[in-house]
Amino acid sequence: MIRGLHHFGVHTKDLDRMRSFYEQAFGFEAVGEELQLADVPVASLVTGVPDAVARVLMMRTSNAFIELFEWSSPEGEPLRPLRPYDYGYTHFCVDVTDIDAEYERLTELGVTFVHSSPVRMGDMASVYGKDPDGNLFELGEISPGNIYHRDGGE
Repeated sequence: MIRGLHHFGVHTKDLDRMRSFYEQAFGFEAVGEELQLADVPVASLVTGVPDAVARVLMMRTSNAFIELFEWSSPEGEPLRPLRPYDYGYTHFCVDVTDIDAEYERLTELGVTFVHSSPVRMGDMASVYGKDPDGNLFELGEISPGNIYHRDGGE
């Protein structure tokens, strides 16, 4: 039985900076200690990466996890964050109850958004922003009763 989304992974050149961002921006908290992938005997089998070497930190918020990686071997290609229309995973959405307050708070933290304010669409509001590495995220406010609300529109 599928229970739902557990986590998404992000590779960064600066795990400490990204950890700080996700703590301050979205309230993620570290789960356990940071791991060294080289110390996990099955890491290469799980990832499909021979001789995998990376710092790894799992973080949790109320209903999801983020897994931060800082790979040192093999070396990754230069970052080119995906755009909304590129193929592949392009963003994740953070469910908020007051998008205007969160937009203002995140702007004060230095977050760059693609629009000067959240965009309202009936009983929903949304806007894309960028984390310190340029990865896209979405702030989304969805009113109770909407079929896309986390309670299923009930």
